[in-house]
Amino acid sequence: MNNSINTNGNAMTALQSLNQTNKMLSKTQSAIATGFKVASASDNAAYWSIATTMRSDNKALGTVQDALGLGSAKVDIASNGLEASIDVVSEIKAKLVAAREPGVDKTKVQSEIDELKNQLSSIAESSSFNGTNWLQNDAATAAGTAEIVGSFSRDAAGNVSVSTVDVDVTGITLVGTDNEQLGLLTNTVNVATGQNFRLIDVAGETTAATGTVISVDNTTTDAALDNMIQAVDTIIESMTDAAADLGSTKSRVDLQKDFVGNLMDSIEAGISTLVDADLSEESTKLQALQAQQQLGIQALSIANSNSQNLLALFR
Repeated sequence: MNNSINTNGNAMTALQSLNQTNKMLSKTQSAIATGFKVASASDNAAYWSIATTMRSDNKALGTVQDALGLGSAKVDIASNGLEASIDVVSEIKAKLVAAREPGVDKTKVQSEIDELKNQLSSIAESSSFNGTNWLQNDAATAAGTAEIVGSFSRDAAGNVSVSTVDVDVTGITLVGTDNEQLGLLTNTVNVATGQNFRLIDVAGETTAATGTVISVDNTTTDAALDNMIQAVDTIIESMTDAAADLGSTKSRVDLQKDFVGNLMDSIEAGISTLVDADLSEESTKLQALQAQQQLGIQALSIANSNSQNLLALFR
């Protein structure tokens, strides 16, 4: 091999090797410092792209989980209000049955019924969460369907979609303050030909329901009482159906909330597999590269000493 003072091939080779070792050492040190083996697109464009997209989707799922939490709270409040109202209406039914007994002072029974009606109105009015009340409708039109954001998904083509859990608020409305016909407790119940009753009368409503407000006094006949009891029993059946439907919705919302939480954990684990560094492996690699760096420096030093050896020939 020719020796030259203009070109030191051995030093160039040693320098290239040292530079490569330094580059690998820098990458390993970065992985240990950040915890990521893929911290930017330059590390691995495909993995970085997938991880970035999935992190974005996980944030969206986090919002879905929050929405499900809020929806669950609304369902819980409405469900508790419905169940409490069923108990109160059942008590009214019991009072009407008691008024059927001979010699009972029906005016006193009506005083108790009035207080129970007030309690029903109070339950409906107070069953509100963050300004949302599914048991009392203050509008002139039916409440319709309430939507709870239930999921976020991405298909194979990359298209995203959001689905909802629907709640039939019209079917669970107890009191219609502006339109009595919209509430289970304020609307008319037909029990026989010409025998129409409603439980609660709302003052100042725009649209009134037809039928007689359930009320007793000492002139109330047994036949009228029987019709009132039948009307209240029909109301209880409607409320029970509404509570059962709402209970099914509550179960679905709770299950979906748990599912979304587990899905977020699975996505996070998948992202970790793609981009997280194995610190045990990186630590071992770091020690090896540090040793290679030291050897590379020594090799470069030896290669550079050849020029000094050449000069010695001319002394």
